[in-house]
Amino acid sequence: MGNVITITDAAAARIQDIMANRGKACYGVRLGTSTKGCNGLAYTVDYVDEVDPSDERIEDKGVTLFVDAMSLIYLIGSEMDYKDEKFQSGFTFTNPNEKGRCGCGESFHV
Repeated sequence: MGNVITITDAAAARIQDIMANRGKACYGVRLGTSTKGCNGLAYTVDYVDEVDPSDERIEDKGVTLFVDAMSLIYLIGSEMDYKDEKFQSGFTFTNPNEKGRCGCGESFHV
């Protein structure tokens, strides 16, 4: 079985960059979901200072991602990318589980 989530080269490079410039070591980044916005769920990305054994661990393109157990069902099959555009930069997700997004793009539902 392949990875639960795939990471583009741009996302891997950005993760490496933010980890290198953080100022303290960490194990990687944790992807998850939180209840937020007008459509129910929002993506979260945080540093992993403490490994949770229930997290799904993904090692790809020189970075380590952890997906929290509660969010795993919502993120299976997703692709994490990083866009650096003129007016907005950030991680983006292409998620086959999404059934819709809110108008502002801050939240989604499955």
